[in-house]
Amino acid sequence: MTAQDIFDALSDPFPQEYLEWRLGSTNADKTKGMALAYIDARAVMDRLDMVCGPSGWQNHYSQGMGGSIICNIGVLMDEWIWKADGAGATDVEGEKGALSDAFKRAGVRWGIGRYLYDLKAPWVEIEPMGAKSHRIKDSERKKLDQVHEEFALKCGWGLRSGVQAYKLMNNALKTWLTQPDDAVRFREQHASMIAQLPVGMRKHLNETLDRVGA
Repeated sequence: MTAQDIFDALSDPFPQEYLEWRLGSTNADKTKGMALAYIDARAVMDRLDMVCGPSGWQNHYSQGMGGSIICNIGVLMDEWIWKADGAGATDVEGEKGALSDAFKRAGVRWGIGRYLYDLKAPWVEIEPMGAKSHRIKDSERKKLDQVHEEFALKCGWGLRSGVQAYKLMNNALKTWLTQPDDAVRFREQHASMIAQLPVGMRKHLNETLDRVGA
């Protein structure tokens, strides 16, 4: 892979299962709020492992100004290339939160999850969670998944590899997946490829595998 290939692969949108949504601004009567998409540090690690391989990336931390923590992520591209970003302690998790935030921000320098900054924050219904806090209603998740999927398709993300991967899997299903054990092995062997398919393709494929494995 060239350096551009690696960056493009790191920049690909995430499957819906990796996305989390937090509540931003709310209206006056606290019935609706803005949903903000984000990924956690585990998703960044998974993307680096999948694209670069376990030995193709590394990271370390250093102390920044004002008590902030700097995360440096290196990716092997013939030689080690480093990019860094930092964060301060969070109100909830303190230094642990700063380590996680710095790692995610350094990942953005590599394109990981950067597209989420351009994803619109839709207004959704919310509900109370305790005395002073609110949360996004579970019933809004389908709407949010659709917002993300439409944005990814509009930008052309996922079409390059997703369509080809889906054609490959579909041909395989037609030719040699006839027994329940076949479906189990196929799902295990191609789990990472299945995870990156667009939502509609992934759902159709998993439904087909479920039927074969039943």
